[in-house]
Amino acid sequence: MKYQLSFVRVFVTDWRRAIRFYTDTLEMTPTLITDGWAQFATGEAQLAIERVDPEDPDSDESVGRFVGVSLTLDDIDAAYRTLTGRGVEFLGAPARQPWGGVLAHLRDPDGNVLTLLGR
Repeated sequence: MKYQLSFVRVFVTDWRRAIRFYTDTLEMTPTLITDGWAQFATGEAQLAIERVDPEDPDSDESVGRFVGVSLTLDDIDAAYRTLTGRGVEFLGAPARQPWGGVLAHLRDPDGNVLTLLGR
């Protein structure tokens, strides 16, 4: 069998707020937006956000957690300055890692943690 990563899903509660954050604040290009599902062009695979049902007791387990999504950027320092200026909450400034990369973690409006990776 041959597998190919298709989507990484991030679960959100406030649909309009999430769409604004990912399209306007992060400047991601949407490839599909429906009522409760949106996809964004991020290279080979796509990032998807999915609205949870607030009546579903399991939704608390999906929203506001570290999702292990790393988004690579050419200039992480410029992105950090731009996004901080737009009010994006970062867990810290970009930091060089022992293995050589530069990482910065940010929160989306639902508290999901995304990682920016500098080239």
